[in-house]
Amino acid sequence: MKCIVTYCIQFMVILMVPAVLCAQSGDLKLLEWKPQSQLVVKETRILQPKFPVIDFHNHLGGVLSGFSVESTQKCLEEMDKAGVVQCVSLDAQSKDDFYKEHLRISHGISKERFLVFFVPDFSRIDEPDFGRTEAAKLENAVKMGIRGLKIYKSLGLTLRDKSGELVPVDDPRIDPIWAKCGELGIPVMIHVSDPKAFFTPVDRYNERYDELGAHPNWSFYGDQFPSKEEILAQRNRVFAKHPDTIFVGAHVGTLPEELHIVGNWLDTYPNFYVDICARISDLGRQPRTARKFLIKYQDRILFGTDTYPDAEAYRIYYRFLETDDEYFDPAGGHHLQARWMIYGVYLPDETLEKIYNKNAKKILAMYKGK
Repeated sequence: MKCIVTYCIQFMVILMVPAVLCAQSGDLKLLEWKPQSQLVVKETRILQPKFPVIDFHNHLGGVLSGFSVESTQKCLEEMDKAGVVQCVSLDAQSKDDFYKEHLRISHGISKERFLVFFVPDFSRIDEPDFGRTEAAKLENAVKMGIRGLKIYKSLGLTLRDKSGELVPVDDPRIDPIWAKCGELGIPVMIHVSDPKAFFTPVDRYNERYDELGAHPNWSFYGDQFPSKEEILAQRNRVFAKHPDTIFVGAHVGTLPEELHIVGNWLDTYPNFYVDICARISDLGRQPRTARKFLIKYQDRILFGTDTYPDAEAYRIYYRFLETDDEYFDPAGGHHLQARWMIYGVYLPDETLEKIYNKNAKKILAMYKGK
């Protein structure tokens, strides 16, 4: 009898295997897998923020965005839909004097609504007296309407001088530019390094495997790149050396995976602020820790998106900041950054208002050219 039962079970398993294999074809690639959650949870739609918003981190003058009078007017329309009163564009390149064209177009639409930040031309770093020359150019640009400085992540990561050496963030040739920003009372929006996963092998353990699969050039793993830790140490030495200059660390200081360390930096450097642009995906997967962090450091955090103005993208940020909604997709606020969903942090009104606009106003009021 026992043998008969065993035989029957084995026979049933054999019959089931083809059905299982049919259900799981095996042809689906991980990068093509787009699971749709079956979880039913509350969904709060925030059309307008509780307080006026200043988007302190955006890119309106890039080649890919087709920068023009028409594109800038379209940005303004999207801002109006979403309650965004001002937007900072970080694309006013010193190279070829593009900053003049950026100012002309942006301020031609609205000098009050668009704020433009200057980008140094580091391709000239080998020239004699580069720092002082570029600082003088910055000063003249500020007289024309520039209101801040932007540092791209190539500094310390991929930018090399004519000798072939990487240019560190704390290269002394740049010191006159940092100092000039402090003298003029304008902030430095500084983006150095990238997510931790970009500096680790692109393998089955990498939590941003999907994103790096779509953008393999975003991987900075290998001996040809410095470590993320060293780049951040270089940046922090600049903060310490230039205490009279305000620095805003893009993307939660580029370490949202370790908010306790970002908090230590904020405690150590009074001239350091951070924005939340393009990192609600990281903040929202640790909602309790993020909420405590955002409330504790509410005087040092700025709103930003790093996403071309779009009313619906802004509203995902508002949902994250204002509601206690659970398990929703943040990708529409920027792009796919990982496979996880996020949770809202339902910030108190006092904290919200500071992050939405008051902290930005405080920094912009430091400008000494009035």
